[in-house]
Amino acid sequence: MPIVAQSTETTDWVSRFADEVIEESERRAPGKPVVVASGLSPSGPIHLGNLREVMTPHLVADEIRRRGHQVRHLISWDDYDRYRKVPEGIPGVDKAEWTEHIGKPLTSVPAPKGSAHPNWAEHFKAAMIESLAELGVEFDGISQTQQYTSGAYREQILHAMKHRGDIDAILDQYRTKKAPAKKQQGQKPVDEAELEAAEGSGAAAEDDGSSGSAGYFPYKPYCGNCEKDLTTVTSYDDDSTELTYACTACGFSETVRLNEFNRGKLVWKVDWPMRWAYEGVIFEPSGVDHSSPGSSFQVGGQIVGIFGGKQPIGPMYAFVGISGMAKMSSSKGGVPTPADALQIMEPQLLRWLYARRRPNQSFKVAFDQEIQRLYDEWDRLDAKVADGSALPADVAAHSRAVRTAAGELPRTPRPLPYRTLASVADITAGHEDQALRILSELDPDQPLTSLDEARPRYDKAEAWINTHVPADQRTIVRDEPDAELLKSLDEQGRASLRLLLDGLADHWSLDGLTHLVYGVPKVQAGFSADATPKELPPEIKTAQRSFFALLYHLLVGRDTGPRLPTLLLAVGQDRVRALLGE
Repeated sequence: MPIVAQSTETTDWVSRFADEVIEESERRAPGKPVVVASGLSPSGPIHLGNLREVMTPHLVADEIRRRGHQVRHLISWDDYDRYRKVPEGIPGVDKAEWTEHIGKPLTSVPAPKGSAHPNWAEHFKAAMIESLAELGVEFDGISQTQQYTSGAYREQILHAMKHRGDIDAILDQYRTKKAPAKKQQGQKPVDEAELEAAEGSGAAAEDDGSSGSAGYFPYKPYCGNCEKDLTTVTSYDDDSTELTYACTACGFSETVRLNEFNRGKLVWKVDWPMRWAYEGVIFEPSGVDHSSPGSSFQVGGQIVGIFGGKQPIGPMYAFVGISGMAKMSSSKGGVPTPADALQIMEPQLLRWLYARRRPNQSFKVAFDQEIQRLYDEWDRLDAKVADGSALPADVAAHSRAVRTAAGELPRTPRPLPYRTLASVADITAGHEDQALRILSELDPDQPLTSLDEARPRYDKAEAWINTHVPADQRTIVRDEPDAELLKSLDEQGRASLRLLLDGLADHWSLDGLTHLVYGVPKVQAGFSADATPKELPPEIKTAQRSFFALLYHLLVGRDTGPRLPTLLLAVGQDRVRALLGE
């Protein structure tokens, strides 16, 4: 049965699972490396939901390594799965042309046109492997095409065929049950659209084999003529292992000896528990869609015994949502992948999103303005960890984000606020010399001397601006003063601009300008620029908002924009003075 970590604020779910996995491994396989596993099907873009299939066991495996134990994290590439459908929106793929390959193994489907990889599976595996390297994920990859076509599973296949009656009896207990997945604490109800997000996990088809006039068979050959799996086993002899099948796609039929035949595979609900036993897997998570009665994880817990193994500790993990992009499904093009996320965020932040939530808690990865808030939260945590004020569970999540057992991940030497970097990248539009000028003025006491000090965070923020901020939300500084607006200002408006302009030179830093722009309305109302919110009437906030809107209109022609201190630094003193009518 799935084991779920307790829900308390101080609980570090990774440590809890590591305790259980080490104990279970010592009980099942004393003296051997601990084995944790993930399964990914390169049927299309491997998205951020699929990444949870990897990050959950990775974090547990890494904790076990930190404790000095040997551990193997297996990633089973389910590249011998059937090609089920043509994903939408894949560059270099004509839907009609690739539809002809449905039913073939993924490694027998051509890669998208223009790809440097030999087949469909390798094309989508490559991007994921690159992302996992950036994330610091250490793993042993296993190609199921290689395993099946080399005959590595021959004994297991023959054993499954010999015990097909026992397997069929287990599966038959569930074939009429269609209960929804159990809702767990912290998880939203699962709907059909969300279930689509599990595609690509290697388990989406939930195939349990076929029964015909010759009986039930847990094995499906790929056709020797058209390579598709639209085949039906018509006879099988246990003694000779002679198997006859017919292909419904092309009409081809042949008789083979299964003890020497390597062009086929066990159906999913038998394949998965067979591999648990074959690899000695102690820990492997599964998506919520595999936890309902009759689903692959639950049924596999019974079938695994036929192969002499035991079901792994298997936490159910909830779905990963997206803020700012459409709901994920690897059956559709344009789904956000780990590579997409790593284009706009440092690996530490992405690791933290997966580490800080228990597997059964859903969360979102932000591609919209929310990414700035997430980075603010991350930087606050970083500061709390540094000064010793962070809670134990937060310290643990932070540690798992910034380093692995192998060492600390590369990080930005000067991690300036992401929202500041994004604003600078927005305003300077790719001019690095201008970006360096602005960033060097943020803190005159510790000026930035090279953009490399702010990288890779600066590059991530720039990529976010260029790829996820709509053109009508980009910041374009005015070329000429708004003479009409300046002329229409009343005495109070003109006085507010004078106070700002008089203070520019003495406050030309991020902190200084922050103090100045918030202080102008206070001074105009008769208070000190240093007065705290508690010392001020509510009307001051209204006056500040009006003043900010005026500055935005005069500088960028809108009533909102980047934080004003950053915007003023970006525009530069001379240009600010010109646009404000001096």
